[in-house]
Parts: sequence; structure tokens; C-alpha cells
Amino acid sequence: MVIGEIPAKRGALEKVKGRTLFGVDQGQPSDLVLACVRVFEAPARIEEIDPTPALALPGVVKVFTYKDIPGSNRLGIIPVTKDQQFLAEDRVLHPGQAVALVVGIDQKSAEKGVRAVSVKTTPLPGVFDYKKALLPDAPLVHPEHPTGNLLSSRVIKKGDVEKALSESYVVVKNTYTTSPLEHCALETEGGRARIVDGRLEVKACSQNPHYDQADLTRFLGLEAEQVRVIQAETGGGFGGKLDISVQAYLGLACWLLKKPCRMVYSREESFHATGKRHPFEMVYTTGADKKGRLTAIKAEMLADTGAFASYGLAVAMRAAVHAAGPYFVPNSLVDLKMVYTNNPWYGAMRGFGVPQAAIAHEGQMDALAEKLGMDPWEIRRLNALRPGQETITGQKLLSGVGIIACLDALKPHYEAFKRELNSTPEYLEGVGLGAMYYGIGNTGVSNPSTAQIEWTVDNKVILHTGVADIGQGSDTVLCQMAAEKLGLEYSRMELVRGDTDHTTNAGATSASRQTYISGNAVLNAAEDLKALILDEASEMLEAAKQDLLLSGEKISVVGYPDKTLSVIEVVHSLEQKGKETRGEGDYDPTTQALDQETGQGEPYETYAYAVQAALCQVEQASGMIRIKKVAAAHDVGKAINPEAVKGQIAGGVLMGVGLALMEEYKPGKSENLQDYHIPTAKDAPEINSLIVEEPCDTGPYGAKGVGEPALIPTAPALAAGVGQALGRPMRHMPMSLERVMEALEQRDQEKGSDHDR
Repeated sequence: MVIGEIPAKRGALEKVKGRTLFGVDQGQPSDLVLACVRVFEAPARIEEIDPTPALALPGVVKVFTYKDIPGSNRLGIIPVTKDQQFLAEDRVLHPGQAVALVVGIDQKSAEKGVRAVSVKTTPLPGVFDYKKALLPDAPLVHPEHPTGNLLSSRVIKKGDVEKALSESYVVVKNTYTTSPLEHCALETEGGRARIVDGRLEVKACSQNPHYDQADLTRFLGLEAEQVRVIQAETGGGFGGKLDISVQAYLGLACWLLKKPCRMVYSREESFHATGKRHPFEMVYTTGADKKGRLTAIKAEMLADTGAFASYGLAVAMRAAVHAAGPYFVPNSLVDLKMVYTNNPWYGAMRGFGVPQAAIAHEGQMDALAEKLGMDPWEIRRLNALRPGQETITGQKLLSGVGIIACLDALKPHYEAFKRELNSTPEYLEGVGLGAMYYGIGNTGVSNPSTAQIEWTVDNKVILHTGVADIGQGSDTVLCQMAAEKLGLEYSRMELVRGDTDHTTNAGATSASRQTYISGNAVLNAAEDLKALILDEASEMLEAAKQDLLLSGEKISVVGYPDKTLSVIEVVHSLEQKGKETRGEGDYDPTTQALDQETGQGEPYETYAYAVQAALCQVEQASGMIRIKKVAAAHDVGKAINPEAVKGQIAGGVLMGVGLALMEEYKPGKSENLQDYHIPTAKDAPEINSLIVEEPCDTGPYGAKGVGEPALIPTAPALAAGVGQALGRPMRHMPMSLERVMEALEQRDQEKGSDHDR
């Protein structure tokens, strides 16, 4: 039995010993070095780019502009919104956009060349406040876009919201806001390109090498067979390495110069050049009956995608679908608008808009509980989705609906936190809850995965997968699944992954999809391999296939214990016939596209569920917040590797601490980790990870994902806990020192007014 065991994480020992070569480590001493010329006064019209001063410098080899791009300069992760120019053409749309690429013999030469390139621009009117982007007089970011600054509008309609709200016993209406966030992966973007046998080979950090290959071929005007992309070991991503980055620059310079090149973003350049989490403003109106049952939800949501679409369409759709949270709501109206601005572009980040929505729907549950005099846990359990009920998109849930199991698992810890509350004149304390559900995979569209497993003539068992492991542990989990299905020891599994020459497309490492979708593809490949082996063994043993038993590396005939073969004998027999012992597998979740008018449909095949509780403390004199304890109950279907699940939960909680308390990307001001603060080990609370296993009928061994779900409930729980401590709801993230002090001052003013009366 391999499932449920905790084998050593693949690659962990090499990382601990410092032997792992990440994308930033790929360069060789003789490589040419690349650096971008970026313009920070934006928006602006480009009047002239003069590379002459740079080319006059010793060590500068070449300066490229958009005119040198042999293919399409329109890149973007979603086919219908390829609006990103990797080298700006006539206009700079956001501060920090690249306008030229300098090639030097070393880093110093390239950087000198960047400073020497002369760029003349004329300022243009811009829009930086996303709440003003749709005003009639707002400057247009993309004048050619058919709907102006409106990238996307998503609507979810079910029932009669206005009637339900008018008949509700209690109605609460509140506004919630979130800020842009930077990914801050430990490794910045980096990689190397070279020409091998006349083909372009790019090895870089990535969350999807096959997407990178498609973008590079389009960018360079090449055929797919001319480009090989290899995912280098990747030191974290969180969505930030889904969009292509250094790969395009490496491909351009290497292909045109026919010399090996390397490129690594500094931390500052990573801040300037990569996508952020979308900021949201959400106005929620929620109704309930006298018993606390939800009657209706109305959510008006506005979000900023910045200068380029990137994942804006996907974030808009997912946030709208999840706007009501893991609750049964008979009437709903969600209206989400995603707009362009001249801010740095906002892309994929862990949760795809659901962390923002969760802050609002969970704040509303707490507001209703307060008005009704109910415990926050009780109102959540009363309304939690159950098998047979429908989501706000009209999808009837069947198996694996684990939100009630999560609530029940969490309750003892929640009650213990309440008993521990100890507010004093120096410190205020509060307990908060946060719940969520999260659709596994892409929303309402085909998002398949593929895998292959081969048994070689030298008796190796090799899993081939295009899945990019970015630290989450998919290498380990997928090998566990394959070993389990084949009846082998985990140590027998070898792995080839993330190489477009040797693996097929497994889709992006995003949307918590790889354990579920690629896991199913791996199991199907294992079944196909078993079938090939047993078909051949049937001939060799002169026995019916259904009478054969494959156990580990031996095949026997039921009832005839002495009639056996080893698998390697079967493999050699197939080889002599010119056949490979290679199983193929694929999997594509069954979904139904959302109706354009109503948003009704079945966007995901299954959902993950979670509830977290937090014990929070606020120092009255300083406003400093300390998160003392977090209990996190997550329904993962089946924990293939329990320690990996716990690690994901702990990492997600700490990332949620950053979202809730300190992280806020400010364009033009947040340029490094001195200006942008992320949680450290000293900010980590005591975390109790509670694994809930509500089996999913369609999951591999019942499993679902936990990548995004680990983060989503944390900020709502912290907001509720801090709000309870302060006696005032906290609805704007992050809960900065200034916001906490403002809440304390307002509380004191209200106390003074009460005293005067």
C-alpha cells in the first residue's frame, strides 16, 4: 500500500544539500546575458528608441526592439485575449513595460547597455483608479478593444433576488476591498536558451512548459518541432510563473543570434515585470430568514486587470462562480466587471479571485450572525451545502461534499479557542472563522491531462508527465499513484517530467488541478500498461486474460500457482515483436459551460471544501496584530501523502496571514522586499492541520486538490478574529497598522459618546 504513506519528497535531499539547479542557476560562463530596457513613465507614446549609444559600448552585442520579432508580439495565456506586447511597439501601457532587449557578453555589460539606450516618449493620459475606468471620460488603455476598458463582465442569475431580499427577516449590506499582491516566490524568474541540432532549447522556471512552447513558437514564427522547452527546477510560483516571462526574451536572442543566452530577473525586476493578484471592490447584500437560513445574495464586484488581460477572464469567472461561498443560496445575482487600467498587469495568483470573494461572503455570514444573535459556527453549518443541493450556478452536488465534515472536525478547536480568549487592558483577543469551497480545474472548459508509463527492457518503470512540480510535491504524489496502481514499491518508480520532447501536455500547474486531473491520467496510463502486459502474458501462458493475476512484478494464473511469469519476461517478449511496453492515459473532467446570460452550468466536476478558525490578538497601545493559533480543516477527498497535505495547509495559512495583515503592492512604490513585507517564521501562528477525507467518486483514489484551498479561508478567519477583538468589523485587506489604529480610535470615540450620553 503506497497511498497514504509518506515517502521522502522527490528532490528534497538535493535541495537540502544545495545541489538543485533552479532556473536562475542554468547559465554558463560563456553565455550571452540579457537585460531589458524598461520605461517607467507611463502611459506614453514611444517617439524614438535609439540603440546607438549602447552599441558603441564594449561588451554590448545587440539591442532588439519589437521590429526584430519574427512572429507575433501578442502574447497572453488565454487565446481570446492575447493583448500583451513583450516589447512595446508604439505605446508604453504601464510603468516598467519593456521596450528593448540588450544582449551583452556579461551581466555588467548588459546593464550598462540598458542605461545607454535612448528612449524618447511623450506622456499620454492614463487611468490608474479602477473604480474610474468605466467612466465615459476615462482614457482608454486599449483603444482598439471593442468594449473600451471593460475586459469582461460575468453574471450569475438564479431565482428572484429582489423579491427574496424584500421578504427576508434580516438583510446586511457591506463593502469589502482587497489590494494587489506580489507572489514573492523564493526564486525569481530565470533560465537559459541554446541551439541544439538546429532547434531552440529553452530551460527555465515555469508552471507549464507546453504552454511556453506554444507561446514561443507563435512569438518566433516557428513550428512546434523547432522548439523544445524544459521546465527547470522551479523555486515556487503561486501563479506568477504561468505567464511566459524570460522564456520569450531568451528565445528571441538565442534564435536570432544562434548563441546560448541566459537571463535572470533581479527581485526588483520581478516586481516590475510580472503579474500581481487582482484588487477587488465588492458590495454585498445578503438576506436571511428568522432562523438564519440564507434567502438571497446580491454581489456587485469590480476588479482591476491592469494593462493586460493575462488571466483576467479566468479570475472574473471563478470569482463570480464562488461569490456565495460553500452555502446553499436559493436566489442569487452576481455582477462582476473586470477592467483595464494603466497599472502593472494583474494575473494568476493562488486562488484565482476566490480569496477576494471569500473575504466578502464570510464577512457577510458574520454580519448576519451578529444581527440574528447566532454563533458564527452555527450559521455556517445551518447553511452549508449538502449532497443533492445546488450551487448558485445550478449545479447539483453529488459526492465529496465535505463542508459539514470540515465544520464538525473544526468545532472542538473553535470552542477551545473561545475558551482561551483573554482580553486585558493591554491586549484584545478575538476568534474568527473562515470557510470556502473551490472548484478543481479550469472553469467550464475542457482542461485535459495526459501521461505515459513505460516498463523498459532494462527493467525500469518510468512515469512520463508534463506536470510542472513547483514545490507542491506533484512528482511524489503522481509516482505514489502509479506505484499503487501497478502494485509496485514506490522506490521502483522513475520520473521524466516537464520536457516537451519527452512528455505530453498535462495542462498548467494551477487551479489545484494536478492531483485530481493528472492523477486520473496517470491511473489510466497504469491501467493501459497493465492491459498490455496481461494481453501478452495471456499468450505466453496460454491462459485467459481474466484468469491472470498481476502482483508486483509477477504474473500468475489463478488456480495454478506454479504457472508464472515475471513482468520483465513479458517486456522482452513484446520487444522482440517490435512493440513498446508503454501505457497511455488521459483525463478531462466533465463540465458544462456557463450560460452567457445567466451563468448557469456545471463549471467543475468536483469541489474542495475547508473551514479555518483563528485566535487573534491586538495590542491596544500599538495596534500590532498577533495571530496566536489557527486550526484548519480541509476536505481533500483522500490524502495521497498526508505530510504533503499538511505542508500545503501550513504554507497556505502563512500566505493568508500576509494577505490579511501586511501585503499590499503599491505601483511605483513596492520595488523590493524592503518596501513590500511578507510573513516570516516569526509571523507564523501555531497551525493545527486537520485532514478531512470525504471521498470523491471521480477522484484518483478519491483525492482532490489542496493547493489553492489551503490559502482561501485564512484571511476571512483572521479578519473576523481581529474584528471581534476590536469590536468593529474589518472589511478592507490588508488590516494594516493604520486601519487597526483607525478602528481603535473610532471605538474610543464611540465609547466617549456613550459616556457623554
